[in-house]
Amino acid sequence: MIRKPAVAGLFYDKNPSELKKTIEWCFNHKLGPGKVPELGISDDDPNKDNIYGAVVPHAGYSYSGPIAAHAYCEIVENGFPETFIILCPNHTGLGTGISIFKEGIWSTPLGNIEVDEEFAEEMIINSDLIDSDTSAHIREHSCEVHLPFLQYFSNDFKIVPIVIWMQDMESGSDIANSITKTAKKLGRSILMIASTDLTHYESKQIAEKKDKLILDAISNMDEHSLLKAVEDFRISMCGYGPTIAVIKASRSLGAKKGKILKYATSGDISGDLSSVVGYCSAIFD
Repeated sequence: MIRKPAVAGLFYDKNPSELKKTIEWCFNHKLGPGKVPELGISDDDPNKDNIYGAVVPHAGYSYSGPIAAHAYCEIVENGFPETFIILCPNHTGLGTGISIFKEGIWSTPLGNIEVDEEFAEEMIINSDLIDSDTSAHIREHSCEVHLPFLQYFSNDFKIVPIVIWMQDMESGSDIANSITKTAKKLGRSILMIASTDLTHYESKQIAEKKDKLILDAISNMDEHSLLKAVEDFRISMCGYGPTIAVIKASRSLGAKKGKILKYATSGDISGDLSSVVGYCSAIFD
C-alpha cells in the first residue's frame, strides 16, 4: 500500500524545491536554531549522548516549523537511526484505539519511505492494545508533517507510524513496553517522535502558564505529572498520550533526562496573542 500525502499544499509545500526552501527557512528563522545542520554519523560512542526520543510540534510549517527545527537539528546532528517510531494523536476519529500502519510505503513530495514491517508486526505481537489499521492514517496530518524534515537530509531510514486515540497511562505503558521489547529483540536502532502541540486557542498569557506545567513534566521525564496537569487544568495538549509513551519507552531504553530545546506560540509568529497554540521541541537522552 502507498500512503499518499494528505496535507501537502496545506501544511507544507507540495512542490519539492519550494518545500526544501521552506524547511531551510524553518532552520534559519529567528525562532529556529539559526542553522541548517549536517547529518551526523550514528555510532556507539559511549561518550556521546544518544537521543532516544523527541517531542515535536505538528502544525503548518509557517507556524510551528521553526520550533520543530530545533528537535530536528539535534536529531540530524546525532545521526539517523534505522527506524523512526512516530507516535501521534488521532484528529480524524477514524481507526481503532491504537492504530499502527503495518506495511507499505509513505509518499511525500521528497520521495518514498518504507514502513518497517518487521518492527510493526513485532509491536503488535508484544502489545495487548495495538491493532493493524490504516484507516486512522489516511487523513491524519500529525505523522506526515514530520517526514519532509527528515527526508531533507536522507531517505535512508524506515518508519513505524502509530495513531493513538486512547490517551491514558495504561495505553501509554502498553505502547512503551511494546516498543522497548521490540527494539531489544530485533536489535534495531530507533528514535521515537511524540507528535504534539500544546495549549490550543487561549491567550498567550494563559497558554504559557499552562504549558509551563507540561514543559516541567517533560524536562523531568515525569509522565504522571504530565497527565495530572492535563487533567487538572484541562490543558488542550493534543498528543499527551504519545508523549507519555515516548517518555516511558525512552527511560526504559536508557534515557536519563529531558531537555526543552525551544518553546513558542503561534502568536510569536502571527502577532495575534489573543488566541494561540503552544509548541515545544524537546529531546530525551
